[in-house]
Amino acid sequence: MRKARVTYKDAYHYIMNYGFEEKGIFSDSGSKSYFLKLLKEKSEKLKIRLLAYYIADNYYCLVLQNSSGRLSDFMRELNSQYAINYRQKEGNKGYVFQGRYKSILIQEGQYLKKAIIHVLSSPVREKIKDNPYNYEHSSIREYFNNKKSSIIDREYVEKTFQNKTAFDKLLEKLKTKELPVKRTRFGDLIGGENFREKAMGKFDRRDNGAGKSKRRRKGDYIFDTVDNVIEDFEKKRDIKLDEIKTHTKAGKELRSELLVTLKDKAGLRYKEIIDMPIFHPLKYSSLGQLYKRAKDKL
Repeated sequence: MRKARVTYKDAYHYIMNYGFEEKGIFSDSGSKSYFLKLLKEKSEKLKIRLLAYYIADNYYCLVLQNSSGRLSDFMRELNSQYAINYRQKEGNKGYVFQGRYKSILIQEGQYLKKAIIHVLSSPVREKIKDNPYNYEHSSIREYFNNKKSSIIDREYVEKTFQNKTAFDKLLEKLKTKELPVKRTRFGDLIGGENFREKAMGKFDRRDNGAGKSKRRRKGDYIFDTVDNVIEDFEKKRDIKLDEIKTHTKAGKELRSELLVTLKDKAGLRYKEIIDMPIFHPLKYSSLGQLYKRAKDKL
């Protein structure tokens, strides 16, 4: 059984997610620009503070603050909408992302600075560029530059580093260094021993002592990714989605089960589900009743 990822309101996170089998799902400027558009849209909608981003051909990484407590909603909407667009664009019915996004808790202060620098210096470590400022699809050129509009909270980052001289000095010092990630039973973190103990304490308080998690607020609920949900469904039923014959009774039952699974486990809305090819023959207005009937049978 998978262990649910724990998130805390106002906590800082290092986020990373790869394309399925590390394929290039951001392989052109258009796809990277669309992903940035989604980042802006979802962060503003769900009040998530973005501090840094880097988009490679086959993965992305972010540093952000869970300022609204809705990180799970943010990640679900971001990945799901990009995956739907990617499938439509490429004519691809397979998986888009490798699986669940990786999330690492970050301690404020020097550790947060290290995480931001690590993201921004990725092109150097990956030997794409000698100078990280020459890489177009990261937020590095958005700080200490009032001429550019930004999707990140530029003022917050600038205040954290104080000035561009200090920013560039730390960038030069750490650009080839790895992050000091520590492993715990609830997940990875970047921080000192006191931060680890504090985070572990919060995790322990969210357990009722009997091995079962307490009921979480909606904003704290962690949905799985669409790709994971579909993969589990196909394995469980031993059939690929594009092999389901929805004109048959058995096919319709599988489609109804998939509808419930996508809504309950991936947290998709009907307007997102109806965009999937297997649901195209249906009317958007019929999904609610179909979900209720299928839910009663399961």
